Amino acid sequence: MTGQRRVIARVLSDADDHPDVEELYRRASALDSRISVATVYRTVRLLEEKGILERRDFGGGRARYEATEHGRHHYHLIDVDNGKVIEFEDPEHEELMRRVAERLGFDFVSMRLELFGKKRPQSQPAGKAAQTAKRKGAAS
Repeated sequence: MTGQRRVIARVLSDADDHPDVEELYRRASALDSRISVATVYRTVRLLEEKGILERRDFGGGRARYEATEHGRHHYHLIDVDNGKVIEFEDPEHEELMRRVAERLGFDFVSMRLELFGKKRPQSQPAGKAAQTAKRKGAAS
């Protein structure tokens, strides 16, 4: 692995926000000004082919990336207003998916779950937000 690829790999491993290629380029070129955007694209493609990196589509027209975490299942909640991605784990959901796979005659290998939502106003309880959304939908 070249020095430039090492810088890009380090930027990826340090990231906790699922950056796209343009953001990876910005961060990597701040560490090594010789890195080109083409090098970032080639490195991302190589790391993805090797199973080191996973491509994610959270909407917004740009692929975003995260390091592959073999054996650890986590999920993503994407705020549709600002694109922020929140990672979370849910052992109950994972167990349910294992049971579904087993019931259908499969061995569970992996899964992907991406939720898209809008942040509820702090002062509005969950039930009230649902009622308001129903009324807005009925008025449309």
